Amino acid sequence: MRFVDEFRDAGTARALAGEIAALCEPGRHYKFMEVCGGHTHTIYKHGLEDYLPETVSLVHGPGCPVCVIPMGRVDDAIALAEHDDVIMTSFGDMMRVPGGRGSFFDSKAAGADIRMVYSPLDALKIARKNPDKRVVFMAIGFETTAPSTAMTVLRAQAEKLDNFAIFCNHVTILPAIKAILDSPDLRLDGFIGPGHVSTVIGCRPYEWISRDHGKPLVTAGFEPLDILQSVYQLLLQCKEGRCEVENQYARVVPWEGNPTALGVIGRVMELRPHFEWRGLGFIPHSALQVRSEFAAFDAERIFDVPGVRVADPKACQCGEVLKGVLRPWECKVFGTACTPETPIGTCMVSSEGACAAYYNFGRFSRERLDAAVRS
Repeated sequence: MRFVDEFRDAGTARALAGEIAALCEPGRHYKFMEVCGGHTHTIYKHGLEDYLPETVSLVHGPGCPVCVIPMGRVDDAIALAEHDDVIMTSFGDMMRVPGGRGSFFDSKAAGADIRMVYSPLDALKIARKNPDKRVVFMAIGFETTAPSTAMTVLRAQAEKLDNFAIFCNHVTILPAIKAILDSPDLRLDGFIGPGHVSTVIGCRPYEWISRDHGKPLVTAGFEPLDILQSVYQLLLQCKEGRCEVENQYARVVPWEGNPTALGVIGRVMELRPHFEWRGLGFIPHSALQVRSEFAAFDAERIFDVPGVRVADPKACQCGEVLKGVLRPWECKVFGTACTPETPIGTCMVSSEGACAAYYNFGRFSRERLDAAVRS
């Protein structure tokens, strides 16, 4: 298929792997973080780690929007859904995310009206068909999905649909990267920048990473050769002593971002003073909230949201996985108590979660590798 097959060619991948190996300096170990969960799934699904020398490690970052939602926000959403006059709507990968009181699926089984949708516009359709109900959309995601939420609010305002609201949990990527850089737990040589987020914000906002922290960043696409090429570009920068932001995904990502998408976000939303991230704690100005001009569509203003904080289960190490400190298989409950069918943490739930990716695509190969090492 055009625009797909050429980015999955095994011969080209092997040639690129050879060039990557040639760039590695003897005795040096490189550690790069892929920020986006979509990249993590590509790496595992296509076995890209097998194309890299042992001296190059890829670690997982906080770029999975479902994974970083704290348990307290899930409980807040469940509390909203339990109102008799509320229909809660949500993307599918949020339905099984565990809170302190269970998941959306658990609440739905107990009688709450919670429905899965594919976009916020689907929630708007439900609001039109149910004028006697308040329809709340569980809005999550990075800057990638925020424009569609903002446009839906504008559509609801234009149609005077006063029974539609959003529970806003949109987060922003740059403060999360800064929290990683400020963490004493992890030494990184560079970043594989998030492709989807960058289609909205562009590449220029990452320049402080190379300027202030001395780390190169290459914004990458989601095909196997995209990621291998981004690793090559990062290693080339290291070898040449450069530290820059580069755009490997130029066929999709504009350097300056998408002004229309950024404009609609800025019209409807503004930065929160602080927001709690799973595994990273409270990060200032790291999430979005609805502007006061659109208070009629803000569930946090319409309802008395509990605002509870819930500690993660002691057995779950999602926080360390999100920060790249642990690999998924190093978690004590990975693949035993915690599986996609019975998840304890968010990283095992989301379609972009690192634990789900490794469980689905890499767990058994890792078991074989460990067995080979033991023998």
